[in-house]
Amino acid sequence: MTVFASARSGQRAQKRAGGMPRRSARTVLGPIGIAAVAVLAAAVLVAALGPLLIQQDPNTVNLAQAYAAPSIDHWLGQDANGRDIATRLIVGARTAIIGPFLVIGISTLCGIAIALVSVWVGGWFDVAVSRVLDAMFAFPGMLLAILAAALFGAGLGAAVIALSIAYIPYIARIVRSAALRERNLPYIAALQVQGVGPVTIAVRHIVPNISTLIWANAATAFGSAFIDLAGLSFIGLGVQAPTADWGAMVGNGVAGILQGYTEESMFAAICIVAVVGAVNILGDRLGNTMGGMR
Repeated sequence: MTVFASARSGQRAQKRAGGMPRRSARTVLGPIGIAAVAVLAAAVLVAALGPLLIQQDPNTVNLAQAYAAPSIDHWLGQDANGRDIATRLIVGARTAIIGPFLVIGISTLCGIAIALVSVWVGGWFDVAVSRVLDAMFAFPGMLLAILAAALFGAGLGAAVIALSIAYIPYIARIVRSAALRERNLPYIAALQVQGVGPVTIAVRHIVPNISTLIWANAATAFGSAFIDLAGLSFIGLGVQAPTADWGAMVGNGVAGILQGYTEESMFAAICIVAVVGAVNILGDRLGNTMGGMR
């Protein structure tokens, strides 16, 4: 009972020392952060429900209406193939958001697992993992994605896998640093004395205590992955035609810009900037919250 009480008191002391006062979301995020949440919520709703509500086929070609101006039936006009731009933006939101979500989900889970095992084992294993992560940092993620497209063919799947591998060292290094500090705290030793296993300690204690840092960096990485995937689609190595995607729409609209028709590229670019900006703002707010807890 004495050891058990010691572990509990150690955890409570650590939380008090970390300074984790209860603050409302409005206080933490501020007006700009709340606006960012609203933008992301709107994007997610459009991606989830938009394709179920549209009445036009986003891939229907009507060359007679190429570059048609906005109208009641086509709110944002039509592209070079006469396809409705608004409909394609709605459908493209799904591929634009799912891709980065998969990249960050895979890389974060793998990065956390690698970091926790490295910190717990320690010694030469930890040193070796650190050197491997440093070496992976020297290999640009976009280059890896381009090589994957060359080997396995262009498409969202190859790009997601390649970028997931490229983002693992970024996540793992940050989680490792935080987990190493947490690993050396007294309450961890108290839990070990109780006989609590390393997996339980990692999942139920270490990860929750560094979760704010994980979320903050995942949000920042999401914005980067969003830009990377949009860039791959822009150059034709990501989502393939005729599937709608914001990055591909920016690329497809370049020819129209030269002729004075900016709608397709402009509206797709606005969507990308809005989502990436909102994610980065949230990542910054979470990072500031983590900084205030130290």
